[in-house]
Amino acid sequence: MRQLLRPARLGPGARVAVVAPSGPVPEERLQAGLDVLRGWDLDPVAGPHVLDRHPTQRYLAGSDADRAADLQNAWCDPAVDAVICARGGYGAQRVVDLLDFDALRAAGPKVLVGFSDITALHEAFAVRLGLVTLHGPMAAGVDFLKNARAQDHLRATLFAPETVRTLVSGGTALVPGRARGVTLGGCLALLAADLGTPHARPGARGGLLCLEDVGEETYRLDRYLTQLLRAGWLDGVHGVLLGSWEGCEDPERLRPMLAERLGGLGVPVAEEFGFGHGAGALTVPFGLRAELDADAGTLTLDEPALR
Repeated sequence: MRQLLRPARLGPGARVAVVAPSGPVPEERLQAGLDVLRGWDLDPVAGPHVLDRHPTQRYLAGSDADRAADLQNAWCDPAVDAVICARGGYGAQRVVDLLDFDALRAAGPKVLVGFSDITALHEAFAVRLGLVTLHGPMAAGVDFLKNARAQDHLRATLFAPETVRTLVSGGTALVPGRARGVTLGGCLALLAADLGTPHARPGARGGLLCLEDVGEETYRLDRYLTQLLRAGWLDGVHGVLLGSWEGCEDPERLRPMLAERLGGLGVPVAEEFGFGHGAGALTVPFGLRAELDADAGTLTLDEPALR
């Protein structure tokens, strides 16, 4: 697994497009998020359809074509330096197949920020564009709007990425050891759902795999991991980092399953790295070479996330 191309960091006055490729966005949360970005001396602009609702599938923010067009047009606008997703939910998988990746590639590398359902876009941008992306909080996300740590870490990653090259775990090693590889991953359910699609990686070989999820029962998380294992997608992975499991079952039920399913890989596995759906979620760049020290509970990037 090779390191991917790093986009440029942001500076004062950079234009940031906020789009909704997945679920519907409450207007008050969108406005609050835009205000946060303005407070960082950025110039945020909302996509034309960011507040839309699909006429029949109300869990979607507008039609597939409109959501895809907002993302495509923002990325291809030479005045836009970064695209930050408004929220997750569901729907990014329906958008990916409508994107013109030749046009996106021609527009040059830019920053993409999001997590949860945006995992489908992280995978597609890695596979089709060879681009480092940021698994981080979204502009209209509740945890982002109410949590200074999430805001501060994303801001540092965007403006001064050399200051946040090491992430520190708040937990212990499920499997001790050290490993090097290229970061990748995201929401476990989305990685399992993406298997076999043309925009997903063929596997995690050579990678440091970051996993998290929200609101899932332990047997369902077991099923997703088992699917990845049976498909051979985890063959050759170098290490695993576990983030938040917000709204999932008690850790007393969850940890033994994670240890049992992941322990057989024979690689370091570290937990509580603070990325994902939990409060104060940290931003993790995907597509960079890094070192995981499960015993020390650290992930150290070889280079800053952005140039």
